[in-house]
Amino acid sequence: MHDRDVARRLGELLQSEGLEHEQVEPGRFVVVLPGRAKLRTTVSLAVGREALTVNAFVCRRPDENAEAVYHWLLQQNVRLFGVAFALDRLGDIYLVGRIPVSGLREADLDRLLGSVLHAADHSFNTLLRLGFGTAIRRERAWREARGESLAHLAEFDDLQP
Repeated sequence: MHDRDVARRLGELLQSEGLEHEQVEPGRFVVVLPGRAKLRTTVSLAVGREALTVNAFVCRRPDENAEAVYHWLLQQNVRLFGVAFALDRLGDIYLVGRIPVSGLREADLDRLLGSVLHAADHSFNTLLRLGFGTAIRRERAWREARGESLAHLAEFDDLQP
């Protein structure tokens, strides 16, 4: 499949799936995938001559336990399709990938986006628990002191002191 054909098919797939997206330039899309734990995952898709590149922000660099977080991410990489966890120069966490455009089918694009969504969404609370436990405990204490809802922190009840 030619890169223009891939870009056209990608645009059609995003439209048919009802995904929030924008074509920021020819062959380059920004897509928002809705999740449960991570409510929104923003994905950049760029169609090149030989490959479709994927880049999705997952989480900023951990406040604590960075080694444990990065170790956990490396273990997760063996389970992923088309993408892998990576770090930028600041230590922020991304999903990145490159898949060949030759022979790329709509089903492959759908599977790739599914892989990004699954990896980002299913890893998010673990990343928060491992790398931001102190911040979560502070947030809980702040909300309790003001009588605010703790509903969105229920997933982290095990982090209470």
